[in-house]
Amino acid sequence: MSEALDRNAKVIAEFRENEGRVGGVFEGAPLVLVHHRGRKSGQEHVSPMMYLPHDTEPDTVYVFASKAGAPTDPDWYRNLTAAGEGSVERGTEAYPVTVRELTGAERDRIYAEQARRYPGFAEYARKTAGIRIIPVLELRQA
Repeated sequence: MSEALDRNAKVIAEFRENEGRVGGVFEGAPLVLVHHRGRKSGQEHVSPMMYLPHDTEPDTVYVFASKAGAPTDPDWYRNLTAAGEGSVERGTEAYPVTVRELTGAERDRIYAEQARRYPGFAEYARKTAGIRIIPVLELRQA
């Protein structure tokens, strides 16, 4: 198992054992487990990630394909956008979601808010400047 997969497995187990709360780098941050199917393999994957809640719609969250500022998009992003759907575990709830990629000013506004709340996201954007724009996905309960 790769180091990243092993780290994810530990976060997933801790999330499920503690009603959606974890320690370490995610301590105190809003965390969701996103289920997505591999666009090539068809295999189900689970990816833990920080999210930004929608201002007025409690069943809608935004996730960010930052990949910690890497020059390429994460596989989970490509899987979700290819499928247009997935599911999430949020706290003790689990539900199916539809996927919509944000663009333009809407994308910029949501990303800026996440970067304001969590400065690491501003650093990810600096790392990818001129290489790629970090995608933002809206996950809405289906």
